[in-house]
Amino acid sequence: MAGKTVEMLKGVPLFSSLNTRQLKSVVKTAKEKEFEEGKAIVKEGEEKKAGFYLILDGQVEVKQGEKTLSRLGTGQFFGEMAVLDGQPRSADVIAVEDTECLLLTNWDVKALIKTYPDIAMNIIAELARRLRKTSDSLSS
Repeated sequence: MAGKTVEMLKGVPLFSSLNTRQLKSVVKTAKEKEFEEGKAIVKEGEEKKAGFYLILDGQVEVKQGEKTLSRLGTGQFFGEMAVLDGQPRSADVIAVEDTECLLLTNWDVKALIKTYPDIAMNIIAELARRLRKTSDSLSS
């Protein structure tokens, strides 16, 4: 499974600056987790499940209460805000189909960012894209 995951990561913008050896190191550090359809992966306000999730296969919905904020699929990620600012989860994330994720702990993500600063720039770019999308939807 590790080889398949490394190949998949090569196509994820967040990790695009890393070579195969570096990607293998990321996969070795991370844990693969499976979630059944309907399962809450993280819950709004939660503090103890801090970590960064990269979706390897499947889809999730990001929700606040009954409102769906976004739907994420293969190659996309969530949990970066709680990792970066140490605050509780800002939303629920629910598997809308059987979903497999690569989970990196807070410490893993921070070590990766120190070792490979390009990852931080890619996370910042994605956060900016999501903020713009939210701003656009609020002003519509």
